[in-house]
Amino acid sequence: MSKPLLVGITGGIGSGKSTISQFFKILGIPVYNSDDNGKRLMVEDAQLIDNVKSEFGEESYFEDGGLNRSYLASEVFSNEERLKILNGLVHPAVGRDFKNWIARHQNSPYLLKEAALLFETGIYQELDKTISVMAPNSIRMGRVLLRDEQRSRQQIEDIMAKQVSDNQRKKLSDYLIDNSGAELLIPQVLKIHQSLLSLFSERS
Repeated sequence: MSKPLLVGITGGIGSGKSTISQFFKILGIPVYNSDDNGKRLMVEDAQLIDNVKSEFGEESYFEDGGLNRSYLASEVFSNEERLKILNGLVHPAVGRDFKNWIARHQNSPYLLKEAALLFETGIYQELDKTISVMAPNSIRMGRVLLRDEQRSRQQIEDIMAKQVSDNQRKKLSDYLIDNSGAELLIPQVLKIHQSLLSLFSERS
């Protein structure tokens, strides 16, 4: 039996990639959320915990084993080098976890890996296809301000500035989904779904 296709799904902050991922789940496609699993691994993966403590200090964790998010955030928020170091610890742990997850989902024609930094980290090169969810910055800004009340406009702009541009996204993606409100989402998802099913059957 053929192995499932590995498909990345990404988009800038506020683009709606998690919403789109839910549509694929409804179609029966397993979705691995890199950000959620990264957070889980930071409190479950012994190797990762040890690495974070040795790099950022014992105060990175509370006595009960919980992650001291505010301390870590203060360490990396305005320090690009420290953020790179933290990501350099978390991403390999997520990579290992993703491989284990793939092994448990071999009966699907394709698997989705949802990741905010799919292109920025180079992860996309390990996948068969990529999907980008697109929306103008103004719409994305409005969504994030509504969703994350603790974030300021400046913080959101800083995050957007660190993510790849829409032009780069278009060049690197195999499929694009317009989530600006101009097009219906379900027909776009179904079209990509059928395309990926066809690719899988061609490979089988």
